[in-house]
Amino acid sequence: MTLLMWNCKRLLLFNCLPSLVKHCKKCSHFQKQLLCSFSLRTFFSGPQLNQTSNAKQTFNPKKAVILSKVTRYEYEKLLFGDGTEEQLIQNLRGKMSDYYGLLQRHNIHQQCVQNITKSLEDLGIETKVVQRFDFDSNLINWADIVISAGGDGTFLSAASKITNRDKAVIGINTDPSRSEGYLCLPKIKTYNLKSMKASFAKLLAGDFRWKWRQRIRISMSGKYMYDDPVELHDQQLHFHEHRFTEHVRENEMFNKNESLTPKDTTRILPLLALNEVFMGESLSSRVSYYELSIDEAPKIKLKSSGITVCTGTGSSSWHFHINHIPQQSVQEILKLAGKVAKCDLNWSSDTVRKVTESFNQSLWFDPEIPKMAYTIRDPVMNSVFQIPNPRGCVHKIKVHSRMWDACLVIDGGSSFTFNDGAEATLEIHEEDALRTVSLD
Repeated sequence: MTLLMWNCKRLLLFNCLPSLVKHCKKCSHFQKQLLCSFSLRTFFSGPQLNQTSNAKQTFNPKKAVILSKVTRYEYEKLLFGDGTEEQLIQNLRGKMSDYYGLLQRHNIHQQCVQNITKSLEDLGIETKVVQRFDFDSNLINWADIVISAGGDGTFLSAASKITNRDKAVIGINTDPSRSEGYLCLPKIKTYNLKSMKASFAKLLAGDFRWKWRQRIRISMSGKYMYDDPVELHDQQLHFHEHRFTEHVRENEMFNKNESLTPKDTTRILPLLALNEVFMGESLSSRVSYYELSIDEAPKIKLKSSGITVCTGTGSSSWHFHINHIPQQSVQEILKLAGKVAKCDLNWSSDTVRKVTESFNQSLWFDPEIPKMAYTIRDPVMNSVFQIPNPRGCVHKIKVHSRMWDACLVIDGGSSFTFNDGAEATLEIHEEDALRTVSLD
């Protein structure tokens, strides 16, 4: 069998790579890193991670904060400002948006929030309902449990303010027909008061297991490390004022007094990433230039459309959408493999589908595993810039910015300045894990 055919076969047999795990653990050089990146699930899986206890959990909260999402209807009203409802209707009509559809989804969400509140209060739990504008550390400290009422975005907003393992977060998808709600409890057929109360009664009875979702801790050094983050969700409400933000920053950078630069110190950012961290130029049309070190290996210089680093929770989100491949691409690769190997390989559509599904499913890994997966987006490949493994799994990653107007964004919600000279170190510490529940 030729070397090419052997490599093709190895690429296809995604579940036959356990022999590579040892190699990956021993490997300390970026050039040899993660040959098993085609099968992150295989690399991350282990029998000890699937062990569950039949013993009932102890769960007896007395106070709950319900973080309610800002519906599209509420968002449009905030953007529109003062005005009558009829004026809002005309404004939305001018944008070809359906006012009555937005109002209907808003009412569905509000009814669900009311059912959540009533269910908890009937079970003897005191509640407070807030939106993200009022969700702060005082409320978190007051509550025994935080419930996000919305979709995955609302869950991420809730999780971003919780920095220890003691506070549980439970997600309720209030509009399952429009949102997948991957981070929320499993969908139920109806969100009426009876079914909602039954779900919470099950939790209080201990019929669940704790699920510890790992999160990324970011340490930053350089002159921007003490800058306050920009809350991107709030910035959207004032987008006109931010039209020229990048040009203002460029001017500030050019004229900044270098004597104000902090000396060699490091700051741990106050937010933990549950899904992923993105680092790159703020404008996607600009090339991101940075230096990268994987697991303490020597730094290499790269140009790309930025880099993402995700947890197991985030492996089914942006990481998956960046890296997944369609059947069309798999079919074309298999045809080329047969042509180069001079083999008449007649791949059936069913085989192509199975190979595609196997590859795409291998991109996911368990949220409880203390590992990260990185992806270098659209890497520049030429005689100067080379990247043998544009994605893989990692324990520690360092990124040194050489960019002009860059950002480090946590879970798509909080953006930190990440311009030339800034350096970020990303790691997972098990004490940072987020306490959630699983009804599986």
